[in-house]
Amino acid sequence: MSSKQDIQLDEQISVKLPKQYKVILLNDDYTSMEFVVEVLMEIFHKSASQGESIMLQIHNNGSGMCGIYSYEIAETKAAQVHKRARDNGFPLKAVLEGI
Repeated sequence: MSSKQDIQLDEQISVKLPKQYKVILLNDDYTSMEFVVEVLMEIFHKSASQGESIMLQIHNNGSGMCGIYSYEIAETKAAQVHKRARDNGFPLKAVLEGI
């Protein structure tokens, strides 16, 4: 006689992690460096030094990665960037890149 605790599953259960996406900010000639650092700190929870480093990468290379998230979170963060930029009169853009 076997109890429920003695039952073993022969099947392996596999959990598939969601696809991840990079959120990338694109350089432009109008958005201030201070605003970009503010966005990085407030939306992406970067420290001031991390924000400045990423901002300089965006400025010097044309783009910079802000973080890696599931699609829904990445999409939400990009939308937050666009709204905050519009509200402040800047054309800052964020794009998603699957990895």
